[in-house]
Amino acid sequence: MLNDDLDNSQSIAPAGIAFSQACENNKQPILEVLQQELQDSIHVLEVGSGTGQHSVYFAPRLTHLTWQTSDMFVNHATINAWHADYPAPNVYAPLTFDVSRDSVPVNEVADAPYDAVFTANSLHIMSWSLVAKLFQLVGDMLPLDGKFIVYGPFNENGIYSSASNRQFDHSLRQRDANSGIRHLEDVIDLANAHHLTLSKRYEMPSNNQILVFKKLY
Repeated sequence: MLNDDLDNSQSIAPAGIAFSQACENNKQPILEVLQQELQDSIHVLEVGSGTGQHSVYFAPRLTHLTWQTSDMFVNHATINAWHADYPAPNVYAPLTFDVSRDSVPVNEVADAPYDAVFTANSLHIMSWSLVAKLFQLVGDMLPLDGKFIVYGPFNENGIYSSASNRQFDHSLRQRDANSGIRHLEDVIDLANAHHLTLSKRYEMPSNNQILVFKKLY
């Protein structure tokens, strides 16, 4: 199945392969932000590619850059299946990246560092210690002016942004007490500790946000 009709935004999952309705719902609003924020980027690393749905939607619409997927090895088969059904010349097979034990995977496409990192809906399913590890790794790896773009829900001023986010946070913590929606102020402080400064914030549908951090020093 070739993804040659970019006006057709409805993705169909490969037979028997995982499908994320959340990815389907948020891909276009996220793309609109990425088209602004990644205009000058060349090599992008996606952390936590999940099903791979975002990668097959974004890459053919951001043809000026390379899109490198990554995730824990257990998710590679699903990502590869999506890539097989929706091929694009600038999207690359997943590299193994487990934040709990791995360094940022080396850019195998070019002898150059990634100049942007993107992650969606990952901070709230990780423990806070792993969130801190991710920011440390990304902050160390990015070159000056590199961007770390983070999508997801965040609390602000110690309160939930909506009743649905409160319920979502409760369900996350029931499943894993170390997970949960993160406080915006804590994430910004963590980023600052690793040479990353919040440069832009976008309000997104369904009480989500995109935070754009830039390495300025």
